[in-house]
Amino acid sequence: MPYRPKTPCHHPGCPELVEAGRLYCEKHLPLHPEVTRPAAKRGYNRRWQKARKSYLEAHPLCEQCAKQGKYVRATVVDHIIPHRGDRNFSGTRTTGRLSARAATIKRR
Repeated sequence: MPYRPKTPCHHPGCPELVEAGRLYCEKHLPLHPEVTRPAAKRGYNRRWQKARKSYLEAHPLCEQCAKQGKYVRATVVDHIIPHRGDRNFSGTRTTGRLSARAATIKRR
């Protein structure tokens, strides 16, 4: 059975090829801890899931698409200001710092 082709490392400017399903080469993997840490350890636990769900119920349309006059269903809640692991900043108490967007909108 043939193998899937290797893909380039996602680190900017790195030409190293990695196995299919991996994002970074061994050299750059330590620079991207978000890949190795589970979502719950990054602060996206049950509390965040509840806050996300209630925010999407209150803001069902993509805010960036609405500014362009398009009506697209929001499926992702994004932080306007990165929380950097601060649990009080993660969104449950600071809904003014969140943004509803469509999954097709690229992150900043």
